[in-house]
This record gives sequence, C-alpha cells and structure tokens, in this order.
Amino acid sequence: MKNINKFTLLTLLLLAMTTVMSNVAIVTSLPHLKEYFKHTANIEFYSRLMLTLPSLAIALLAPVLGHIIFRFGKKKSVLIALFFFSFFGTAGLYLDSIETLLASRALFGLCVATLMIVSTSLVGDYFKEEERHQFMAYQSAFMALGGVFFVVGGGMLSDMNWRFPFGIYFIGILLIPFVLKNIKEIKIEDMQEDETINISKNILFVYFLAFFYMLLFFILPTQFPFLLIEKFKVSGSYAGTIIATAFFFNALGAIVFSKLKKIYSYSTIYIIGLTLIAFGLSLVGIITNVHFFFISAPILGFSGGFMMTNAVAWMLSKTNPKKRVKSSGYFTSSIFLGQFLSPIVFHPLVAIFEIQKFFSIIGASLFVIVLLVVIIKKVIQR
Repeated sequence: MKNINKFTLLTLLLLAMTTVMSNVAIVTSLPHLKEYFKHTANIEFYSRLMLTLPSLAIALLAPVLGHIIFRFGKKKSVLIALFFFSFFGTAGLYLDSIETLLASRALFGLCVATLMIVSTSLVGDYFKEEERHQFMAYQSAFMALGGVFFVVGGGMLSDMNWRFPFGIYFIGILLIPFVLKNIKEIKIEDMQEDETINISKNILFVYFLAFFYMLLFFILPTQFPFLLIEKFKVSGSYAGTIIATAFFFNALGAIVFSKLKKIYSYSTIYIIGLTLIAFGLSLVGIITNVHFFFISAPILGFSGGFMMTNAVAWMLSKTNPKKRVKSSGYFTSSIFLGQFLSPIVFHPLVAIFEIQKFFSIIGASLFVIVLLVVIIKKVIQR
C-alpha cells in the first residue's frame, strides 16, 4: 500500500461504500412507504422488495456484466455506473407508483453490480495477498462506518418524509471526479508472475457460502426495521440508530479479520461468524425491552464484518488476474442472490410464527447447523 497514491486508496474506499449504501440508505423508509401505499395489495411484500429487487437484478446480471466490464474496461464502466447510480437511485424522490418505483430499483441494481464488480477486482489488481487482507479490512470498516452515516441519516430523513432518503444517492455524481483523476487500470501483463495462480474448482463452494451468509445477514435490514417500528413502536431515527450500531461494529469486525486470518483458516473464521450470528438472532428473539437491541445489533454487525471480508478474501485467493473480473461477477451474483432471496425465503416463517419468534427459530436452527458442521469437519480431519 506504500506505493499507491493516498487519493487512489480513498477513491477505492468510496467506490466500495456505494455498494453498501445501495440498500441501507432507505431501510428505515420502508415501513413509512408501506403506510403511504397501504391501499396497494401485497404492499407488505412489495415494501421489502424495494430493498431487495436491486439484488435480484445484480444476481441475474452480474456474471454477464463481469464479461462486459472485462472487454469494455473498468474505468469507463464505473464512470457510467456512477452516473446512473444517482439517476435511478434518486427516482424515489418523485415517482408515485409502486410499479415504477420497483422498476427504478431494478435498474439501480445494474449500476450497483457494476460498481461492486469493479471495486472488488481493483482490490485484487492493486494489492498482493498480505496487503490485500489489510486493505480489505480497512475497506470493509470504511463501508460499515459509511453504513452508520447512511442509516442514521436515512432514519432522520424518513421521519420527515419517506422520500427524502432517496436523495442520498446523489453521492454517485460526486464520486465521478474522484474516479476520473485517481483510478488507473492495471494491465494484466504488468502484474507480477507470482500473482498468476490457477483458479480452484473450490471457488464454487465459496460462492455458496457467500450466498448463505448474505441470506442470513440480510435478515437485519429486511426484518429488523419492521420489528422495531411496528412491534416496539420506535421512530425511524431510533430504529436507524440501533441498526447503525450494527454497522459500527461491522467495521470493528472487518478490522479484526486480518488478525483472525493469521491464526485461523477461512473455513474456521466462517464457522466462528456463523456461531455469533446464531447467538445474535436468538437474543433478538427474547428481547422485551427495546434498549437491549443495542446489545444484539452489535453482535450481528461484528460477526457480519469479518464474515464478509473473509468471503471476499477467500474468493480472491482462488482466482487469477485474467479471471478476476469474471470471478468477481459470479461472486457478486452469489452475494446479491442471497440478499434478494432473504425476505422471500423467510417471509412464510414470519407470517406463521410472528416476527420476533421468527428470530428465535432461525437462531436455534443455526446453532444446530454449526454443531453438525463442526462434527463433520472433525470426522473428515480424522
């Protein structure tokens, strides 16, 4: 990192931040949006879909985008994506039908997919493995702290009007000058020979684990606001503050990753994170005083911080420079497919068992899964 311009490092951090803010900026608007469109059939489902529809677009198209970006160029791709990120992202300020809002969110997802693929592959281009782990820890922490700002800011804005948080997406336009001046593509032939390793077939397993992690972690933004605002009757700003603590501890978890990686393998770090998520979700299921969410949210955020960083580092360790953009496309698809499917997979359980009991059931199920994985791992090692 010593040889890389500090403004280039800042630009890489800011690009990564746009991917995390793609959903969290409007998370506290959803219950208010649901109230605004209360006469619309199935608005309970559509309101959650506002958050996850971009994820479907990303999941379906990220692999294709990876191939297009590889041919078109990373810098050109990211400049176009930033412009339309703001164009489609801010559409919630003026569109007045749930159908057009959902359409704008789907198109917005294409922009986020491009930004995430380029952001991930650039980290692989600029850094070797040890420096990569260190930078990714800082990157994930920066993203998480950005999430704190956007969730709290979005919560305050949503209390004024559910439309106002969509204005946060104008940040895409502000980032264009940073990319123009500070991002330089590194040609594959300019990379060191020792960077070129054969892609492992086990990368498919990493894709699945990344998908499963996001399926679970996205319970936080898709179900948590409804639990807080509808059952515990807190304001959007208070709900945003609770969720923001998760993002703050997400940053701490990301920073811890590089230290954990020196001691544990990628798979062991994943199991540790899954155990903490199980504990955090179980805790949410038994809370009766809203203030105790300031304990459960940090646990979920902290575990998510190092699990996400672990997943990206794991993926990058199993690919080579020539396939990095394409591999990042498939990885991005896995992550966002988990985001999209999270409310769909868990909606029947929420409808049957009531939202807080749902958290208890998922937490208990994860403890069983972790126990089985640990037993199987020990048997295989013998």
